[in-house]
Amino acid sequence: MAALASTDRLARTSSAHRTSSATGRPGATWALPGLLFFLLFAVVPMAAVAYLSFTDWDGLGTPRLNGGANWSRLVHDPAIVHATVVTFVLLIGNIVVQAPIAILLGVWSAGPERNRAALSTIFFVPLLLSTAATAVMWRQLLDPNFGVPATLPWLFGGDGNFVGTSNGAIVCLVAVTSWQFIPFHTLLFQASARAIPVTLYQAAEIDGAGRFRQFRSITLPQLRNTIITSSTLMVVGGLTAFDIVLVLTNGGPGTDTATLPFRMYQEGFSSYDMGYASAIAVVLLALSTGISLLLVRVTGYDKMQSTLEGL
Repeated sequence: MAALASTDRLARTSSAHRTSSATGRPGATWALPGLLFFLLFAVVPMAAVAYLSFTDWDGLGTPRLNGGANWSRLVHDPAIVHATVVTFVLLIGNIVVQAPIAILLGVWSAGPERNRAALSTIFFVPLLLSTAATAVMWRQLLDPNFGVPATLPWLFGGDGNFVGTSNGAIVCLVAVTSWQFIPFHTLLFQASARAIPVTLYQAAEIDGAGRFRQFRSITLPQLRNTIITSSTLMVVGGLTAFDIVLVLTNGGPGTDTATLPFRMYQEGFSSYDMGYASAIAVVLLALSTGISLLLVRVTGYDKMQSTLEGL
């Protein structure tokens, strides 16, 4: 009995020690590398950009404080207002096109049939290309003199310079961006759809629910968290998209596709006004963070405990 009592005390002591180690200070040290990484590569650059937004700097000399001159210019600059509108038009267009297609493809590719696996592999090919390479490829394909418009003029109409028109350039940017990034979001929805318990569909079939009813009442609610995550990534990616605009349209025709990131590039690396470019960067950061937080708050994503909640 004494031996058993001693063993029991030893087990309780060991358990208490493990609990203390897991919840006390030693366990917190595991978070230090991540915190240091975030501090070094996120907080410090953001603070530096915020400081530069109050300076005059050409990128070479010493930054000189100019008070709020950059911000006053930013508020009264019609080009920034236009760029903001263009940015949100492209953002909304990308979400409207990408989200439904990615959900449908993701759910479809989650099926067990062998042909779906082969076709899914083909769908994911655009994801392997860089954005710059994708933009160069489509710029050549849409060239009115040597590309598809020259070969199939009836498809584009007019002189075939579809990218040379305001609406055409917007449509091309949305189409090319969607072509490249739909596979990524499809992959997210495919993984999420495969995690849905089969018993839910079996019970729905017993109750007489068809495929559309199952998709609406089971699949979409179970994909809620993934939809919010995917939408957040689309928002952040859409607000910071730059290279595809630079390569495919160069902000044209005129300034019709000049987005906020493109304007930031022009001010910083064409006009060498790093202070004003930093102010635009701060606006982009605030927009991305604010919309992402609003999306999480409105959808209740931060309060969800499980994808099976409510079942």
